[in-house]
Amino acid sequence: MDVKNNSAEEKIDGYTKIDHYDPAKIERIASHYKAILAELGEDPSREGLIQTPIRVAKALQFLTHGYDTKPEDILRSAMFKEDYSQMVVVKDIEVFSMCEHHMLPFFGKAHVAYIPNGYIVGLSKIPRVVDSFARRLQVQERLTNEIRDCIQNTLDAAGVAVVIECKHLCMSMRGIQKQNSVTTTSAFTGAFVNETTRSEFLRLITASLS
Repeated sequence: MDVKNNSAEEKIDGYTKIDHYDPAKIERIASHYKAILAELGEDPSREGLIQTPIRVAKALQFLTHGYDTKPEDILRSAMFKEDYSQMVVVKDIEVFSMCEHHMLPFFGKAHVAYIPNGYIVGLSKIPRVVDSFARRLQVQERLTNEIRDCIQNTLDAAGVAVVIECKHLCMSMRGIQKQNSVTTTSAFTGAFVNETTRSEFLRLITASLS
């Protein structure tokens, strides 16, 4: 199989973004998928499937590129001293991840808040951290905790709150086959353990400003 290494590196916000496919890894993954297609009863040599193993291998490498990122470094690249101690909320962050049990997608929204304790962070870094952890084989519960802990530990925040709402294709396409179920997970630290603060966060992520 002919795999081209289309690579591009650029310095973005203090860390290096690497957007490329590892040709050797793609070849290894693709070889397994050729065998899988045959096991499923397909003909891997027919026209529509000749390039499928390579396409799947590239897709998987992209969908799990979070393993090649360091979310703590993403936050550290844009930390600023600031005398601000009120809640900062970034809501409706798109989430796309892969269930580690069936390797099927789950997707939805993340809502993240933190209360600064001497440092704020560039707002775009919160969605980047979400993406860094989501683009790995995951379970939603662990994903929620990892986002919370990364922000808490890196910023030494006075509190962090994370709520994630997702639909899981492993529930809608197979198994129980329930099409409209949504899974919600939450994780809180510090000030958000307090019911009043937590309630304010939940009110803000459900409110519409329009």
